[in-house]
Amino acid sequence: MGLGRRLGATAALGIGTLGYSYLEATRRFVVREVTAPVLPAGHEPIRVLHLSDIHLVPTQLPKREWLNSLAELEPDLVVDTGDNLAHPDSVAPLVGGLAKLLNVPGAFVFGSNDYFSPKLKNPASYLRGGTGVDREGDWERERDLPFDALRAAFTRQGWLDLNNDRGELTVKGTRIAFTGVDDPHLRLDRLDHQPADLTADLRIGVAHAPYLRVLDSFNAAGNELILAGHTHGGQLQVPGFGALVTNCDIDRRRANGLHQHRTPGHDASWLHVSAGCGTSPYTPFRFSCRPEATVVTLTG
Repeated sequence: MGLGRRLGATAALGIGTLGYSYLEATRRFVVREVTAPVLPAGHEPIRVLHLSDIHLVPTQLPKREWLNSLAELEPDLVVDTGDNLAHPDSVAPLVGGLAKLLNVPGAFVFGSNDYFSPKLKNPASYLRGGTGVDREGDWERERDLPFDALRAAFTRQGWLDLNNDRGELTVKGTRIAFTGVDDPHLRLDRLDHQPADLTADLRIGVAHAPYLRVLDSFNAAGNELILAGHTHGGQLQVPGFGALVTNCDIDRRRANGLHQHRTPGHDASWLHVSAGCGTSPYTPFRFSCRPEATVVTLTG
């Protein structure tokens, strides 16, 4: 094959991969299912729908329709781990997409893209990874997304606001104590290191970004289950290798899915990291990492 043909084939492959990655990010939504044995013996199983990183732009009708369809899964509990918005006008379309799910008991925390609009960046900067606050994002600027309206819409329906707070719900006869933090990626988390409510049947820690300091604290406090998002599952995964980056200090192996987290001297917590169902509108691409929601079935 001549040089011209090789260059043409390479260009065609690149364009094809880019096109597929756009299709995967915007159309190929999937529901995953995992099981976490965290309930006391004899308790009924609880179906938790874990949503994360929706990054909604009002024009994303397929995503909104898919969100609406998730009510058909009949979850017993919904936990939203943040980064819901990608546009100042996204609250009403998001609430519309989640309308049926908002009638289900729920809890939420915020991520950076509930406070700050996404900014155009060099895509290569994401592939450099990063283990701390993204100072390129200039998080000291005024919060320009309507997070207060989003908070009001969620809490009006009875969802627990867990941003640096605690809460409690009884679901199918199981008393669940929640501890949550505001976005660790922005260093807004305020952990008081107090033990979780040991009188509850189950303890759940909730955060947007799965930084190790947060996971360690939740585990040491006695939370049997931890839910987080933020990583997008790496957003670009290499088959057989996995995520290239996590955008925080958790290891690539746990960029998404159900794993365990343990600190010395404590029993392991189950950790579910959602790959989320959105991307920044400036980088609407995923590869080998379909946008997802997850049903985490809690069992004895």
